Amino acid sequence: MRAIDSLSTVIRNESVNDEYKHMVVKVDRAAATVAPGQFFNLLCPQSESDKPFFRRPMSTYFADPVSGQVEFLYKVVGTGTRTLAELKSGDILPILGPLGKGFVLKDHYKHILIIGRGVGLATLAPLAEAAADRKITVTAILSARDREHLMSQHRFTNIYANVIEIIDTDNSSSMHNLEKLTLDLYNQQPFDAIFTCGSTRITKLLQQLVIDLDIDGQVAVEQQMACGVGMCYCCVKPFQLNNENKKMVSKRVCIDGPVFDIREFAL
Repeated sequence: MRAIDSLSTVIRNESVNDEYKHMVVKVDRAAATVAPGQFFNLLCPQSESDKPFFRRPMSTYFADPVSGQVEFLYKVVGTGTRTLAELKSGDILPILGPLGKGFVLKDHYKHILIIGRGVGLATLAPLAEAAADRKITVTAILSARDREHLMSQHRFTNIYANVIEIIDTDNSSSMHNLEKLTLDLYNQQPFDAIFTCGSTRITKLLQQLVIDLDIDGQVAVEQQMACGVGMCYCCVKPFQLNNENKKMVSKRVCIDGPVFDIREFAL
């Protein structure tokens, strides 16, 4: 899919909780043709106190090429997202995309496990819906600091996924419990692949589990970027090739990813 430099129009930009906002924009229909895991590079506005210079990469939470609507779920954490949070209905937001390589659902997949935390769920919700469209059974483990910060449950329950919620406040989201939960789920109904985004600790755990279980695994990598199209090399990270030599190479997250084989991601 060709990246398009668009002037989107904000339809809604509403708070989900005290940290996250949900923004809906209208774009050209071609720009709204997005694969799960792809992203847009947003040109954040400037304010008197915040003057972001580089664009901000943001995964698509939902995209509809028929209506031309694209949605983003984002956490307000710095200068760029603070100015995004101030956008109102009717405001213009320049966006570039869709960009990058998304998730791959292989033909033999019958059951997949999705594990996400925080804003990582924005990337994984479209994947779950794409899997359901292909009659792939989805089990989703949603992780958060507490129940107030669990998000996007409806996106998974609407496709009849088996949804499991884990949180920090009761220790159900501990790595020990997540490992046990994952193995128990696999023993009950084996899955063909694991997909994740949003937590380095979870990625590290799942990296070992996919090796032990000998199944596929993919991770959507979160990384600071500048151009988003591979020219500036700002987003280079180390990866270990999944072969006999285990050679270390450098890859650009923006065009070689942001979705990678979880075995290759160097933690």
